[in-house]
Amino acid sequence: MELAYIPSPSRGVIHLGPIPLRGYAFCIIIGVFVAVWLGNKRWIARGGRSGTVADIAVWAVPFGLVGGRLYHVITDYQLYFSEGRDWVDAFKIWEGGLGIWGAIAFGALGAWIGCRRRGIPLPAYADAVAPGIAFAQAIGRWGNWFNQELYGRPTDLPWALEITSSTDGRVPGTYHPTFLYESLWCIGVALLVIWADRRFKLGHGRAFALYVAAYCAGRAWIEYMRVDDAHHILGLRLNVWTALIVFLLAVTYFVVSAKKRPGREEIVEPGAADADGAVEGGDEADGEKADAEASERSEEVSEASDDSDDSDASDAESKKEAGDEAESAKKS
Repeated sequence: MELAYIPSPSRGVIHLGPIPLRGYAFCIIIGVFVAVWLGNKRWIARGGRSGTVADIAVWAVPFGLVGGRLYHVITDYQLYFSEGRDWVDAFKIWEGGLGIWGAIAFGALGAWIGCRRRGIPLPAYADAVAPGIAFAQAIGRWGNWFNQELYGRPTDLPWALEITSSTDGRVPGTYHPTFLYESLWCIGVALLVIWADRRFKLGHGRAFALYVAAYCAGRAWIEYMRVDDAHHILGLRLNVWTALIVFLLAVTYFVVSAKKRPGREEIVEPGAADADGAVEGGDEADGEKADAEASERSEEVSEASDDSDDSDASDAESKKEAGDEAESAKKS
């Protein structure tokens, strides 16, 4: 009896003439758009201007891609610089290989530059985009499915992932779909942050810290299931240690921040409230001007009506006098 499983794509790229459409890159692009869209909605709800999130993303996204690639190349240098390998492959980002730790770190640096240029506090911006980043990761993980990479131990579960490629030492078979586990976990993290932010009014970077801590908690056990080559420290994969350390740092920040700066920022983008007030003030001024013009027109109509009444009365009196003179002449 053939077991049920999740099939892998036969190829991760489709060519439209000379243009290659790669599933890995496509997933990343969709994830970025979702993160910016949701971040913009949350930023406006916090009192910021529409478009600010996208403007800062112009800095954050390129930095994040560079950082994610650097982390991957440094921690898996043997894939590019060992004997028989071509170091040029280190630049082929479309073939997969982005470390989320480097992406978040460098992306935060890029966001800091963008926020500094706009006079915006980075923690407030990070809180707004945190759930969107989690959703972006959930979408981006499907790029690993297209590349048939980052799977777990062999399994015969009904949701096992079928690997058909034998490239780079892969052994065809059915394995735990760790890409799917992480994708679902990231969706749960995004929903958790949205709920907690609404319920507790998280501010000063605590929504972002919650996202980081929750993601690391899931990444630790998912990473433990993977079977691809990785560096080990004291029997644990490097990324497991990274997840544990970053988890502790995020929790520490959350607790300390809550004690030192409780509540949420009242102003997240200087000038945004003034701009809205100016628009409202302009509307009020226009309304007052319209009322004044209406009042003036009313007075003119009233005066015209009074003049008309006086004219009618004068005409009637003249007609009466003429009639009296005519009757007197008749009698004479």
